[in-house]
Amino acid sequence: MTESARFTITLAQLNPIVGDITGNAAKARAARAQAKADGATLIVFPELFIAGYPPEDLVLKPAFQAACRAAIEELARETADGGPAVLIGSPWVDGGKLYNACALLDEGRIAAIRFKVNLPNYGVFDEKRVFARGPVSGPITIRGLRVGVPICEDTWMEESADYENVVECLAETGAEILIVPNGSPYARNKNDLRLSVQVARVTESGLPLVYLNQVGGQDELVFDGSSFVLNADRSLGAQLPAFAESITTLTFEKADGHWRCDGPIAPVLEGDEGDYAACVLGLRDYVQKTGFPGVLMGVSGGIDSALCAAIAVDALGADRVRGVMLPFRFTAQVSLDDAAQLAKALGIRYEVLPIAEAVNGFENILAGTFKGLERDITEENLQARTRGTLLMAISNKTGAMVVTTGNKSEMSVGYATLYGDMNGGFNPIKDIYKTEVFRLSTLRNSWKPEGALGPDGEVIPVNIIVRPPTAELRENQTDQDSLPPYDILDGILERLVEREEPLSEIVAAGFEKDVVTRIDRLLNIAEYKRRQAAPGVKVTRKNFGRDRRYPITNKFRDLANPLPKPDEDLVTRPGKGTSEAFE
Repeated sequence: MTESARFTITLAQLNPIVGDITGNAAKARAARAQAKADGATLIVFPELFIAGYPPEDLVLKPAFQAACRAAIEELARETADGGPAVLIGSPWVDGGKLYNACALLDEGRIAAIRFKVNLPNYGVFDEKRVFARGPVSGPITIRGLRVGVPICEDTWMEESADYENVVECLAETGAEILIVPNGSPYARNKNDLRLSVQVARVTESGLPLVYLNQVGGQDELVFDGSSFVLNADRSLGAQLPAFAESITTLTFEKADGHWRCDGPIAPVLEGDEGDYAACVLGLRDYVQKTGFPGVLMGVSGGIDSALCAAIAVDALGADRVRGVMLPFRFTAQVSLDDAAQLAKALGIRYEVLPIAEAVNGFENILAGTFKGLERDITEENLQARTRGTLLMAISNKTGAMVVTTGNKSEMSVGYATLYGDMNGGFNPIKDIYKTEVFRLSTLRNSWKPEGALGPDGEVIPVNIIVRPPTAELRENQTDQDSLPPYDILDGILERLVEREEPLSEIVAAGFEKDVVTRIDRLLNIAEYKRRQAAPGVKVTRKNFGRDRRYPITNKFRDLANPLPKPDEDLVTRPGKGTSEAFE
């Protein structure tokens, strides 16, 4: 086939639903129809698009595998219409093994298949659990253009004992362009990392690269899209928007032996704006994809519930959000006033349900059992559990999902009540530290992401942001009665959780030894609570859940002392020791 000087590719940055094979196939058809109208030669879909990503152990079901294959075969037959070829991801069984695959559909048939070679098995990824490693293969020819199709992780690692350099192989076997289907979850400031990794692949191969990522929320993960094109000279050829679906047709032209694209450059959200947009999209898709009619939450007049309410309205619209104030005798009038002002600013349904009768009833029932015992945190937890029970009752009656509102600082140190304020189906700020809650609340009063359904302007009363945080479970209580200031607490937690730093290094960085030791102890003993917590949006490098999997029963404790140096003389290695050990 004669080489063309122009090649038109449609990038389908779309939001699939895991397990909705029929719906995902319908999305693919609609996108292909648009690509055909645009005159595209090829349309590309993200990694495992037909199944939704990540399918986890669902992909091990033979019925699911067969349904995915049948959908791909039907889409292949439809390409006999002369429209664009299709490059689409799907699980694929070949020779009794299950692969993460990308199929080329053209001229009414499955023209080629490529398998993912390097399977990620770290952080949120468990692909070695479900997929077989594919062979390293050369490029596929798509209407005269030789295209290399490395799948996601195939571009993230250079050659090592565990990883094959797929890009190098594709370059050496004649690829003219690299098209990379991805399922790359959002994490704070990840765009810089993605770009640097892909620039390295372009530099070593000398080839232009199309990086196509999916968009949307899937349980704890949020995929931000942010797909892009790099030209062979490492210049940015196109940038698709973040946190939004986009079907974008790009024209590549060949000059001086290289294919080049000069397409639209959309802004990319990073930092606090990226985190807030991720929380909105994660909550929206969790509610939409699981079928809840709306959400409700306890609105306390505090900053965590205020931020969650703003996120919920931006995600779903005010008519699908319900706030409930559940005051007791320790609830200050300022909290009642701030909560009412918040609800009015957001335009949500709001009601006040005093809980004194229920709490007093529980205390009366327990009076004999607790006779002679001092009041303590037990009575405080009764208040939280009463509120949790009432919210769940409203949820049961209306079908609305309870949004739980604990931040990452609280989840880290166990500053939350099981079967109380931890009740709920999803937590949009589960991976947001308290200091970041303050920042995001201030940000939301001056900005909101594209497509947000909430009102413009100040929606979180400033008094909520500046007032010292308190659980209001006893007289004159503040969080700092039992926790260090949040800037100190979060600084320690970030080093413990995200960086896994030894306590001795944290102390050496300037934090007080007793405080560091205490926070580490609280982090360890709260693991059983985190196991029972609702899922929530991941925005950091290491969230509680898929990223950080610690045993509940765990006797190891780090000490805030310098680490002992290993005694290398005690280590037996091949070539050292008795001959009997290695014969």
